[in-house]
Amino acid sequence: MDFNFVLLECISNYLNIKKITMDIRDNLKYTNDHEWIKLEDDTAIVGITDYAQKELGDIVFIEVETEGETLDKGETFGTVEAVKTVSDMYMPLSGEVTEFNEELEDQPELVNKDPYGDGWIVKIKISDKSEMDDLLDAEGYKKIIEG
Repeated sequence: MDFNFVLLECISNYLNIKKITMDIRDNLKYTNDHEWIKLEDDTAIVGITDYAQKELGDIVFIEVETEGETLDKGETFGTVEAVKTVSDMYMPLSGEVTEFNEELEDQPELVNKDPYGDGWIVKIKISDKSEMDDLLDAEGYKKIIEG
């Protein structure tokens, strides 16, 4: 067998496995920027998706200096620093950043270990619930990451 053919087959298998193992939950909403949102009354719990944390790699620092501030949808509310990059995090909905997950100060790796649980990043008091209509459901988000 040709070495290049074997290499391409291995890469293809890896990519297919990667797609299959993405954790995308039906009970959440998503953004194009790879954030997830869980609505509880007028509060949105926000984190980065399983896909995003895998793409970033080992997360070493989370910075959110906007706690207590009211921001518009799309504004930067913080940054996530991984071994290989730093990425901005954007408000998925307009509102006040009411809480930062303080456990992430000492354990930023929680985002890698449990992105939809202990690795949540902020809570937002939503100012315009109609913006929820612009978010993606699980199927819409799958289409984005699968290209």
